[in-house]
Amino acid sequence: MRLFVALDIDDEIRGRIIRFVEGVQGFAPDARWVRPEALHVTLKFIGEQAEAAVPQINQALATIKASAAEIHFRGYGFFPTAKSAGVFWLGMDAGRELGALAQAIDERTAALGIPREERAFSPHLTLARAGGRSGSPRRMKADRPNRVFQSLQEKLAALPTPEFGGMTAREFFLYQSQLSPKGSKYSKLEGFDLQV
Repeated sequence: MRLFVALDIDDEIRGRIIRFVEGVQGFAPDARWVRPEALHVTLKFIGEQAEAAVPQINQALATIKASAAEIHFRGYGFFPTAKSAGVFWLGMDAGRELGALAQAIDERTAALGIPREERAFSPHLTLARAGGRSGSPRRMKADRPNRVFQSLQEKLAALPTPEFGGMTAREFFLYQSQLSPKGSKYSKLEGFDLQV
């Protein structure tokens, strides 16, 4: 099973993001756009695990005592750089609570033998990927200048910074990702409350 831990986003914010994407995706027709129902904020990518490991992962995540997190969705960017963009993402302003939650998840899952994150937590919402790119926030040798997002970058540069609103994250989830030719399908396996 391919697993990850993430936050869901409020329907109102999801709706604003969907309208934004509908308005700009024509400027990057060769990109693979994330389906609206698949939008989420990844806190930890776990990767392939045996189904038998799920109860142990759930138990570890249930021990986390973390505060609810205020998140404001605004702005955008490209990984690894604007010139060799492999991923188009929306930004978010979040207090230290979100970073602390991601760190706690990383620590609890590391105790189960799941590799720790190699880079600092950088909250974002992936909207589109350029095919054949690494998609890594860090520049990789295979990343070369490309034009998949060039028209989109030019269009966005002429517009004000997009704002999508704020929400309070009161729970996080263990998700399963099932890959298919039509894209990944995400299923919530378990939810965990945050302290308000």
